[in-house]
Amino acid sequence: MTKNLNYTPASMAQRASEQAIGFLIQQGIENADCLSLAAGFVDPLTLPVELVRTTAADILGNAANGQAALQYGTTQGAEHLRAVFRDYLTELEGPGSRMSQVPLSRLMLTTGSQQLLALASQAIFNEGDICLVAAPTYFVYLGVLDGVGAEVIPVKTDGDGMCPDALNKELQRLSDVGQLHRVKLVYVVSYHDNPAGISVSHERRPMLAECVQKWSTDHKIFLLEDAAYRELHYDGPILPSIWSFDNEDDHVILSQTFSKSFSPGVRVGVGVLPQELIKPISDLKGNEDFGSTHLSQNIVAEVLKSGKHHQHVNMLQKSYRIKRDAMLAAADEFFSDINGVTWLKPNGGLYVWMTLPDSIPTGFDSPLFKQATEVDKVMYVPGELCYPSGWMQRPRSQMRLSFGVLDAAGIREGMRRLATAVRTVSTG
Repeated sequence: MTKNLNYTPASMAQRASEQAIGFLIQQGIENADCLSLAAGFVDPLTLPVELVRTTAADILGNAANGQAALQYGTTQGAEHLRAVFRDYLTELEGPGSRMSQVPLSRLMLTTGSQQLLALASQAIFNEGDICLVAAPTYFVYLGVLDGVGAEVIPVKTDGDGMCPDALNKELQRLSDVGQLHRVKLVYVVSYHDNPAGISVSHERRPMLAECVQKWSTDHKIFLLEDAAYRELHYDGPILPSIWSFDNEDDHVILSQTFSKSFSPGVRVGVGVLPQELIKPISDLKGNEDFGSTHLSQNIVAEVLKSGKHHQHVNMLQKSYRIKRDAMLAAADEFFSDINGVTWLKPNGGLYVWMTLPDSIPTGFDSPLFKQATEVDKVMYVPGELCYPSGWMQRPRSQMRLSFGVLDAAGIREGMRRLATAVRTVSTG
């Protein structure tokens, strides 16, 4: 006799079951004939196929080096590789940076930056703890926070990034109601953020670092600085990291990736951890993979040492600047005469953030999304995904538009189609 037994997913799996990224990917599959202003992918034409091929051939051309690269690595990444990545981070920080003096034990090589975001969250949060995030913020990380059972509280953000005054005010409110002990992390995408293309201003960077230090009274509050788009910089001043202003050197977690500046397919990220997080995050990573892909780490390290990564980034900056400008020009051309539509001009990254009148919601179940995908054949990311799902005040009429994948002509056509959809819905 066959038993009819049911399986109930564990609580973490249940919380992860309806994340926005999965639904968005499914929408992309179902609407494959659409021009995508949604995909956060890099431009396939910029991927360094020849550079990766020749670098891998050089590594594998020497038997001893090839065998070492194809063997298991270590949980944090081989020490000699971490030294190369530390040198690179030191260059980014600029002359006189204390990055060069950071012990290699505090660096960790990961499977892209997403793995570090997930591992850090698992190490820091118990269910019911609080994470403060910019409003709007990276929606995939909101899914990570849901997965660990954290409560997410949005903090006011403007064109200069997360507002330190608003962060202080929220922490004061939580202290006043006896809930400060639940606050464990502040999450900030510091350069050309996903979704809005906003960078935290130079003035605010030390203020944010000082804020988490100030409110770390009976327990440590960390700041997780996600610098995924740091190298995709097109205009404006070159800014030091928030990490560089952590004068106590134990509050800010710096996370970077080579997915945007080199190749997402190699899946290499690097993090700089406060001392007390090294062991818990290493233990979690050891259970998960006991070391990210060793060959990929060797490839990126060799590209960094050769100086060819700088050449590749220079090419990316020129290419994406043209596409950024194409999207902004198309916004001027097709949206300027639609009342109530505004957008931000990013100095880098892959995204333009657009706001429509409150009367035009942009969500997956909205008339606009249906009109855009089914009739005008263009896709975007609804802005409401970039706010905590339970936040009653989250705006419903915003869009994240990506210029990463399409060429300049495709971007212009996609923006034309999107404007057509907006006009149709607004007059319907």
